Amino acid sequence: MDEPVNNSILIIDDETSNLMSLNNILCADYSVYVAKGGQEALKKARELLPDLILLDVIMPDMDGYEVLTELKTFEMTQNIPVIFITGLDSNEDEEKGLALDAADYITKPFSAAIVKLRVGNQIKLINQMRAIEHLSMTDQLTGIANRRCFDQQIAKEWRRSIRYRAPISLLMIDVDKFKTYNDTYGHQQGDAAIQIVAQTLSMALKRPADLAARWGGEEFAVLLPVTDRSGATVIAEFIRSNIEAAPLECSSGVSTSITVSIGVHSHIPEKGDSIDEFISKADTALYTAKEMGRNRVCFA
Repeated sequence: MDEPVNNSILIIDDETSNLMSLNNILCADYSVYVAKGGQEALKKARELLPDLILLDVIMPDMDGYEVLTELKTFEMTQNIPVIFITGLDSNEDEEKGLALDAADYITKPFSAAIVKLRVGNQIKLINQMRAIEHLSMTDQLTGIANRRCFDQQIAKEWRRSIRYRAPISLLMIDVDKFKTYNDTYGHQQGDAAIQIVAQTLSMALKRPADLAARWGGEEFAVLLPVTDRSGATVIAEFIRSNIEAAPLECSSGVSTSITVSIGVHSHIPEKGDSIDEFISKADTALYTAKEMGRNRVCFA
């Protein structure tokens, strides 16, 4: 099979022989995890977030239909495709599973070739959808997140901050006098300047939940969940100073440089608070930085 080994599969079955059989069929091509009951399966699914789940229909503590229903109620697992593994062969059983949004069926006793083909088809589809999703969420010039990705991420992190009463910070970043730079050195050099900013943002962010996005044109946004003003300040100053220090060589051999202004806003949101207002305050801080002479960090 040509699927990458880093795709993961969770197999759920109360029979050890079935788990061993499926593991032997699939372990060469995927990272395989197993669970022997419904409650254990739900716990592992939430911890591991596998790419695909193979789920036995008949189990003693929770049947497969109940497990699938629970998976669909949890935000992080609701989109994981599930293939039922079953000895049941009635149309009613298959219809019930498909009505709950099962992706496919594999019947017992297992045929290694059929298992590999059905699993492979689902994994291929998953990887294709992810590639398309990645392209739709990525700024083509810089390779970092685009505005659409930012909008989705801030909505998710905003809800999380409300739930856990955690601070969230936003940096709005704008390249100083970019039009003048672009007109002086040309659009290709302007693109190089934009790419340097994106690279510096990526270098500054260490945690998976942190997000750097191209807001539009020469403006960028950095989302910092679970980060207060002091933490955001450290990152903002790191970004500002490293961009100022980064040399930008033109094709003619001339060395140039750019600077950025940064607006910072930190907040612990409550239910009813507005994301738009949160962004607006960071944007206002950015314009204050511009008015005060550029190449600086200002706060809402």
